[in-house]
Amino acid sequence: MSVPALELKHVSCQFGNQKVLRDINLQVFPGETLVLIGESGCGKSVTSKLLGGMLEPTFGEVFWQDRNVAAIPPEEKMRQRLKIGYLFQSAALFDSMTVYENIAFGLHQNTDLKEKVVRDIVHSRIHDVGLTNDVGRKKPSELSGGMRKRVGLARALALAPEIIVYDEPTTGLDPVMSDVINELIITTRQRRPVISIIVTHDMHTVQKVADRVVMLYPIEKLQPGQSQIIFEGTPEQAFSSQDERVYSFVHGDATRRLQELATA
Repeated sequence: MSVPALELKHVSCQFGNQKVLRDINLQVFPGETLVLIGESGCGKSVTSKLLGGMLEPTFGEVFWQDRNVAAIPPEEKMRQRLKIGYLFQSAALFDSMTVYENIAFGLHQNTDLKEKVVRDIVHSRIHDVGLTNDVGRKKPSELSGGMRKRVGLARALALAPEIIVYDEPTTGLDPVMSDVINELIITTRQRRPVISIIVTHDMHTVQKVADRVVMLYPIEKLQPGQSQIIFEGTPEQAFSSQDERVYSFVHGDATRRLQELATA
């Protein structure tokens, strides 16, 4: 297999006394779509932010293309981060800006492109996510949840990233709009040789877009020394897993959780 594009080596992360990740080893390879699953609070979003350089580990090392991120000079690290696009859970658009200004923001901040070129890029990205140019004049408050997600994706694509991190891309959307977002993830991958890292609870997303699935488990439910990654494999392997924890999660079976609550 090729050299990992991103890698966590023995990474742990905690905030104050709250331990979120413990001794995580994870590789992400060029061109793949990796989906991170697991119950709330198990560290999925933290893992994605560590891979993307938005957080630094408490212990351990993060590598980009075989380079230790901690050893990369700050200016170069900033340039490298521009290769990573983010679609945040709530889209995280600037309320005071129009859709056009939101999508153009990264281009204005990080390039010297002429406005005509910026405009062409923005309009192209708007079309890529299935919207029309007239949406560019609207404010985020005038858009539906699904449209805001698509604008967030257009903004993430504006700088032509090599890696896209999707944090709960279908949360809060109806089933049809969720499938629209899933199709956009697939289309984006087909148009560009991007790495996709997706954090989700949506099993339809897992089945439809994932090349590889990694399931994390909360530290407080594990014994010392037990791996926090309790599953790694294809979607098909996840849905046929004999591990009761994996089975319960991917099939939405509450039996195990009800037993835990009864004995708490």
